[in-house]
Amino acid sequence: MTSALFVVSEHGYWGEECIEPLTTLSDAGVDVTVATPSGDKPVIDERSVDPDEIGEEAAERIMEIHDTDERLNDPTPVARTDAADYDVVVFPGGHGTAWDINQDSDARRLLRDAVEGEDGKALVVCHAAGLFGFTRDSDGEFLVAGRSVTGFPNEWEEGIVDDDDLMPDGRKLPYWVEDEAKAAGANWDAELDADTSVTVDGDLVTARGPESSSAAAQTLLEELGIEQTA
Repeated sequence: MTSALFVVSEHGYWGEECIEPLTTLSDAGVDVTVATPSGDKPVIDERSVDPDEIGEEAAERIMEIHDTDERLNDPTPVARTDAADYDVVVFPGGHGTAWDINQDSDARRLLRDAVEGEDGKALVVCHAAGLFGFTRDSDGEFLVAGRSVTGFPNEWEEGIVDDDDLMPDGRKLPYWVEDEAKAAGANWDAELDADTSVTVDGDLVTARGPESSSAAAQTLLEELGIEQTA
């Protein structure tokens, strides 16, 4: 059976960016495991389940899965996971990743091993692309140097943080995803004129943000060679 490891933030993951791929892969028969840095239940970003922003039905669905899914409620510590045990490692986004996932040495190890391994793949969504600024390959070079990627663009970040890079909840955003990816040598294109943005470069799949979550999940199934049922 095809297997996937989801590496999810304890500081605020974006609901759709985790739940959409998780349910899509599960419905396609993929065996999903969830991991967090400490092994505690991941925290959802409240803005991502605001009924006024995403609609009451979508908000209720995402929160129900967040609250009841056994995998999300009983995650494995990231340090105890190995990319070689899974066909794909998925990194959902959300601003929270800036404070834990992207800074986590074991998360970097998982990304590196998934992309460099003979059989593995990785999906990196939205703010989780900040991980590119910290992940090096086995030769000590940036993993994404020369690779084509997408992720959360600076243009969108400008509409969220203030002039001091403070988030609406008062936390200071430590870095901007686009800047980190470019500094690591990635070929960045968030395709701002397109409704969705998903990029495939070898064993690395990246997605821009929430509205690209469904397309990212479908692309990942194609990359895994899993036939989708209607």
